[in-house]
Amino acid sequence: MYHFVIADNRKCVGCFACIAACTEAHRAAGLQGYPRLHVTRTPDGIMPIQCRHCEDAMCALVCPVHAITHKEDSIVLNESLCIGCKMCALACPFGNILPGGTPVPGLELNLGQYAFLNTPLDPDPMYLREQSYQEQLSLLAWNIGQKTVAIKCDLCYFRENGPACAEACPHKAIHLVDDKAGLPDELILRMKETARVTGGTK
Repeated sequence: MYHFVIADNRKCVGCFACIAACTEAHRAAGLQGYPRLHVTRTPDGIMPIQCRHCEDAMCALVCPVHAITHKEDSIVLNESLCIGCKMCALACPFGNILPGGTPVPGLELNLGQYAFLNTPLDPDPMYLREQSYQEQLSLLAWNIGQKTVAIKCDLCYFRENGPACAEACPHKAIHLVDDKAGLPDELILRMKETARVTGGTK
């Protein structure tokens, strides 16, 4: 079974703690200082979404330089090999791969690795910064001299405690699903209930 992170929209309050933790964890590890997940809001709820680590991942199939590969029950991206062609982002059926890159030295940038920190210089609400962040990482966005690479969830493979988002969530809405943990019983029951209501199973 491939490992992945899943969120419970009944527990998520949209506090963006997961995004802040993800950004800081990767920046500290020397990787691109962007979050590997994004918060989505619908009339039915709010929750973060990220790479599903598909067993038949289309992103790995279309990558021309094999920067995305299957490794240890997950889909791994090698940022040093990525050429920023955005083929993986186009192939992902969930839209969970976005382009990003370190800003050109000397240019001011109010988004990216510092976009999710509450400081006196950024008094605007978090959700507005999230919207601006999405615009910055549009497939059509580009900056002269800035190398663009794919940004996707890597399950924080460099951390002993696992994904930073799951550890930072104050409401325990985010769970790592692997061979040991599996899905929380409460979430399994909800999925079965939803399937019955929609006519998926009996």
